[in-house]
Amino acid sequence: MKSHPPIVTALLSYGMSGEVFHAPLLAAHPGFRMKSILQRTRTTATTHYPDVRVVSTLQEVLGDSEIELIIVNTPNDTHLDFASQALHAGKHVVVEKPFTNTVAEAEILISLSKKTKKVLSVFQSRRWDGAFMTLKKVIESGMVGKVVEYEAHYDRFRNYIAQNTWKELPGPGSGILYNLGSHMLDQVLVLFGKPNALNARIGIQRPGGSVDDFYDIRMEYPNLHVIVKSSYLVREPGPLYRVNGVLGSFVKYGIDPQEEALKLHQRPGTTAWGTEPSSYWGTLNTEIKGLHVQGTIETIAGNYLDYYQNIFEAIREGKELAVKPEEAMEVIRVIEAAMKSNKERRTVDC
Repeated sequence: MKSHPPIVTALLSYGMSGEVFHAPLLAAHPGFRMKSILQRTRTTATTHYPDVRVVSTLQEVLGDSEIELIIVNTPNDTHLDFASQALHAGKHVVVEKPFTNTVAEAEILISLSKKTKKVLSVFQSRRWDGAFMTLKKVIESGMVGKVVEYEAHYDRFRNYIAQNTWKELPGPGSGILYNLGSHMLDQVLVLFGKPNALNARIGIQRPGGSVDDFYDIRMEYPNLHVIVKSSYLVREPGPLYRVNGVLGSFVKYGIDPQEEALKLHQRPGTTAWGTEPSSYWGTLNTEIKGLHVQGTIETIAGNYLDYYQNIFEAIREGKELAVKPEEAMEVIRVIEAAMKSNKERRTVDC
């Protein structure tokens, strides 16, 4: 097997996404070398990555000819500007979800990536949640028969307004739909493709809130009903997934353990990484070849590192992207349709 040099990489932020997700994953993968992390006012990144250079301006990253890949993990309203500058500078780009604030902005970046012949992808890491990979296999294997209803929840209990974060400030790309919805809608599109139509309600439930913290989206497919919901005011969570088919049902509780492990500075790629205790395994009640089957399905071990493995292979070996920018653009298209539906209080075509 041909040996490739590591991809020299820069992070544009060391906030939550940089510290918890991107930096640990890049550090754990031998195919990447983090050279620079952009921190405008602090140098906290050196605590865990003493060999990485902390820079204070974007131009220091763009002007470094050694850097091949830039991770645009900055606030949503900067994605178009920073990703455009990175592509113009001849860099490959990974954009944190959501891809952009509008479909029009996504089209600009896709066109630019084709013009510059540089890899452009979006960090839809939740495709590598163990629960989602297990659910996808249950559906594709026909274990519940033809799916007629799919319901997904991504709930939290956060009854306060977080201070000193752009995520709680109104503006383009703010709110729970762009934040958590971009993951959930990406999963729906992976499983079922584009919906024919949808009806959505989006709003503010927390007292004193100024950005959306709740959504309920109902999507229409031929002989399939899809429900996607999220709220910051769910103290007693229900199922993460519930899938009903003509033969049976699959129900899964619990959140993927990788994020919590990363927050505890555990190393991705180690033995038992991404595995769940049996108490969180999904339950299956179905019929197989005329026999009633009821029991648990062991959750596949999740692995966010596989996202960056694919990025490495795409850049070094020209392999197909797992998360194409066109797919990420369709997520934004569904978000725009949901916002239109909520504003007009009606079902809209997608």
